[in-house]
Amino acid sequence: MGRESILKSIKSNKPELVELPEIDLNLFAEEIDILEAFKSNVKLVGGKLKELGDNEDIDSVIRELYPKAERIVSQLPGSNLRTVLITKETEPHSLEKIDLAIIKGEFGVAENGSVWVSENQFSVRVLPFITNDLVIVLSKKDLCLHMHEAYKKIANRDRNFGLFISGPSKTADIEQCLVIGAQGAMSLTIVLI
Repeated sequence: MGRESILKSIKSNKPELVELPEIDLNLFAEEIDILEAFKSNVKLVGGKLKELGDNEDIDSVIRELYPKAERIVSQLPGSNLRTVLITKETEPHSLEKIDLAIIKGEFGVAENGSVWVSENQFSVRVLPFITNDLVIVLSKKDLCLHMHEAYKKIANRDRNFGLFISGPSKTADIEQCLVIGAQGAMSLTIVLI
């Protein structure tokens, strides 16, 4: 079967569009401490969490957490940790030896300990995946309860690329053995400010 006949067959057999159901978000309302739920779920999925104290300097805290990191990409305004400068024109393969990437998270989700990041926060899409270790800086004020609320927040498509990151990369598909860093960062630390 040729390409054109396959595409024609797909087009003629396309199912009708079905509208998404209306969901009453009040059914999912919970009286919980969103910050504590977020912190607990970040740890549950294998992430680390550091809550910044009033007098703590973010660069000092990150340097203390990753003292051996030499090749650092920081997309955090005001940070002085950057040793590698990247731009939108940076060749992604040139980032293969990045020790640490520091990016800003837009908001976190208490339900599963994930953080929404978009290309608005970093110059090269591959950065959160190619780095050895990843730090996401997130404001405690930017937390929501569950994914329903999160999807409402991202409904306005002011970006081409975005994703929820939850813990370090991991898989247990290989011989039923948990492998950390299989397709991305070996560690994820969320710094709450």
